[in-house]
Order: sequence, then C-alpha cells, then structure tokens
Amino acid sequence: MFYLREYRPKADRLFDHLPWVALIGPGLLLNKDGSFQKTLAFRGPDLASSTEAGLVAVRAQLNNALRRLGSRWCLHIEALRAASQDYPSSSFPDPVSDLIDNERRDAFESQERHFESRYFLTFTYLPPEEAVSTAESLLLENAPSGRGASGMYRAALNDFQGTVRQIADILTAIMPEVRELSDDETLTYLHGCISTKRHYVRAPETPAYLDA
Repeated sequence: MFYLREYRPKADRLFDHLPWVALIGPGLLLNKDGSFQKTLAFRGPDLASSTEAGLVAVRAQLNNALRRLGSRWCLHIEALRAASQDYPSSSFPDPVSDLIDNERRDAFESQERHFESRYFLTFTYLPPEEAVSTAESLLLENAPSGRGASGMYRAALNDFQGTVRQIADILTAIMPEVRELSDDETLTYLHGCISTKRHYVRAPETPAYLDA
C-alpha cells in the first residue's frame, strides 16, 4: 500500500489561511466560504466627559443598531494605533487663539513620538448554504438573477449592503465619524491586519485573488 499523505498539499502558507477572494463592489469583499465582508471606519465621542444619562442613551442607540443582526453575522472591532507626528493645521479668528495653538504645536512637536488611534468595524455575513454554492455567479457578467440559488445569493448581497448602510446611518447620529472604506482603504486595512509593515495598498485593475 502506498501512503500518499506526505504528497498531498498542506495548508502551511499564509494564503491558505486568508479568507479573501475578490472585491465585488466598492469596499465589498467576497470570501472563500461565500460570505460578504465590509469595513467601516469610525471615531466615537468623548465618553469621559459624558453624563450617566448620556452613556445610557449611547448604549441604547448602539443596541438599537446592532440588535437587527441575526444569525450568520459576525462583527470584528479593531483599534489600530500607529505612530503619528502630524499636528493638524487650523485657522483662528484672533491672534490670541492662534498663539495658544502655536504653543500647543511646539509642545506636541517637542516630544519624540505620538500615537494616533483609528477604529474599524467589520461586518461579515454568510448567506444560507443553498445560495453559497453559486457564489461564482457573482463573478459572471451575464449570470441569471431570477429565482433559484443565484437569485437568493444576489438577494442576500442586497440585504447585506442594505443592513450595513442602515447601521452606519444609526451610528452617524451618535459618532463624529462613520464612513465606509473604499477599495484602496479596504486593502490597506487588511494588509495592516496581517503585516507590521504599514504602507498604502492600491486595488488592482482586476480585484481578484486577493490572498495571493
């Protein structure tokens, strides 16, 4: 008897463990298991100065936004801290305010290193199994969009995008910044998740084989 186990391919490379396949819309990923993925960048309010009633209200709004997610959904929240020496420029209505800001700038730039925090919220949704089997239809230009598994998959895609937009709209009411990442921003963010080398990543002309 021949033992062929040693000749079978092993999942021992980084791309074997990455879930991403292709960009199928602005900042919208199709994963290897047929799931959809989309990332939002957000920045929350200063809760340190909030009252107890204000905190309760924020929690209630967050709960209202996220409780609409049923089964087959997954959320990832990440705080990314990166070194930053950029002091934001601004204009002031009077010389005194400008002088105060210049003093603040000098104090900021006199220190060796500062870190800036950026926050990301990633939504992942896995459609029903009977629809996942036709994930490749999304990559075909003239794929049928009627009833059946293909239609179910496209309907799941529309539901996913609509739900993410609804949640983003609710979060916008309680957060200073909430926005969807573009293709380039999405790939740059994903690269930062698996590498310590921070640099900008531009989406390829054919945005497929993202794990390569």
